Amino acid sequence: MVEHGSELVKAVVVLAAGVIAVPLFKRLGLGSVLGYLAAGLAIGPSGLKIFADPHSVLDLAEFGVVMFLFVIGLEMQPSRLWSLRREIFGLGLLQVLVCGGLLTGAGVLAGFSPAVAFVGAMGFVLSSTAIVMQMLDERGQTSTKRGQRIVSVLLLEDLSIVPLLAIVAALAPDDGASDGVSKWVQVGIALAALIGLVAVSRYLLNPLFRVLSKARAREVMGAAALLVVLGAALAMQWGGLSMAMGAFAAGVMLSESTFRHQLEADVEPFRGLLLGLFFMGVGMSLDLALMRADWLMLLLGVLVAMVLKSGGVYLVARLMRARHPEALERAALMTQGGEFAFVLYSAAAGAGLIEDHVNALLTAAVILSMAFTPLVVFCLRWLLPDRPAQDMSGVKNIIDAARAGEETPGNVVVIGFGRFGQIACQTLLARGVEVTIIEQDTDMIRTAGRFGFHAYYGDGTRMDVLRAAGTVHAQVLLVCVNDKEAASRIVASVKRAFPLVPVLARAYDRQHAIELIRRGVDWQLRETFESAMAFGGEALRRLGVSEGDIAEVAEDVRRRDAERLQLQMAGGISQGLDLVRSSRWTATPLTKPKRPGNALNDAAAAALQSKERPADDQAPTNPVP
Repeated sequence: MVEHGSELVKAVVVLAAGVIAVPLFKRLGLGSVLGYLAAGLAIGPSGLKIFADPHSVLDLAEFGVVMFLFVIGLEMQPSRLWSLRREIFGLGLLQVLVCGGLLTGAGVLAGFSPAVAFVGAMGFVLSSTAIVMQMLDERGQTSTKRGQRIVSVLLLEDLSIVPLLAIVAALAPDDGASDGVSKWVQVGIALAALIGLVAVSRYLLNPLFRVLSKARAREVMGAAALLVVLGAALAMQWGGLSMAMGAFAAGVMLSESTFRHQLEADVEPFRGLLLGLFFMGVGMSLDLALMRADWLMLLLGVLVAMVLKSGGVYLVARLMRARHPEALERAALMTQGGEFAFVLYSAAAGAGLIEDHVNALLTAAVILSMAFTPLVVFCLRWLLPDRPAQDMSGVKNIIDAARAGEETPGNVVVIGFGRFGQIACQTLLARGVEVTIIEQDTDMIRTAGRFGFHAYYGDGTRMDVLRAAGTVHAQVLLVCVNDKEAASRIVASVKRAFPLVPVLARAYDRQHAIELIRRGVDWQLRETFESAMAFGGEALRRLGVSEGDIAEVAEDVRRRDAERLQLQMAGGISQGLDLVRSSRWTATPLTKPKRPGNALNDAAAAALQSKERPADDQAPTNPVP
């Protein structure tokens, strides 16, 4: 309908469809992926016909998949892969092979060629990370042992898309235009492109980002992140490989970089938008007429595929010594096909390996399986009401540690690692606490590395950086930056986005402390207050005052200061003070002076007499500490 209309109209329609459909589907518990698919179906050729050619959308949206694989590559740190090697390369690989074998066999028995059956089966084997992770998060199981086993399988499945795309390219029908020699030349070019990309990523990118970080130009870092992703994709395309493989390789090479989370934060807005556009393009490609014509075969195929995959998941779980309830839960959660099936089927159709109507049926089957998954999980929980709702292994570990007199290290995120942050972290280091540092200064990043902390380069005021650094899972967040405005913005953002995370902040002065309290900080400390209290206490000690009296005086001063702070919170910074002819706030003695101030030389006398003398219960005019 809008084929000859403005491109701006099409852009508005796409955005409006996504904005309406995605929140609605998430509210219904069906997830954002199904929302994007439904939005695409509604405005595509089978719906309102606003877009007559879905491929024009998919061509652009393919960059969303490219960026998605780059982000996955960033998560593939060799150290993390090694720590989860048994779950990933044992449990995960076995599940992919068993389920892939079962579904491929079923496809061959249904009359498909082995190549088509293999592609269809492997697409269905790759579970929906979005749906599974959402359900784990809803039940609080992501960080439990059974949740981590599921996450490990998802990780292997996400990793599998790279070799699967290469296999699709290898299985693509030969047009007869190339001989054996030219094929070997193509293989050589592809290998050379891959080796060159690895070398550039390993030896040039980190120095490049280090130089750019010193410029402190946020937009340049964002442009550099896009350059890395798109440049790697282009290099692989020139080498005859998929763009997604290039982006993935670049991500893996940068996975141990201190700039990893900043790169992820810079790419995330583009990735989310373009990946959503990709799913909408898939929804536009759905042929409802074809689905209606083959609805019985489609429905039977979906049910058979879900049963076979669930059976394979359950079998592997039991072989790996999972208990019956956990194996059933894993089978229900992972019964569907996932987002990467659309990527694999699109690549296979583009390579001529599967026909368009087969692609449409396979895509529809995956979408239906995703829609059925919440129902399957609901039925399982209804049938097994007495099964424990959560994996209690984590609680048991805490109890056992407490009985043994051990401390359970927490997870603390620290924003700012200057002198204040370094001193604060010394106590955390002494107790073996897991600490994550967010810093923009590369020298401070290196210092954090010497402490053995996790160090992430990024701007702590940016919500995407906070999310990428794991703030949502933090037990405590420390704001140690020396910028008052930045500290206030961080506190407000964190308390709005992560209200359950306790926030401790460094305050510059009294006014800043009040500002932080109003923004929801859980605890603040004026940076000079406690050091000055200790300083004054030592002075009393040198004057012969007893330790008990020093402690009593200090406690009284702290109490009076807290009371004054409460009054100022209610009535303003000058609450309780007489009017003062000064544009600055005044420091106020918390104990009434026994005598007025006295000048000991002419300069002091001139200073005292230059303005109206303060009242007895006021101190000379000074900035408020």
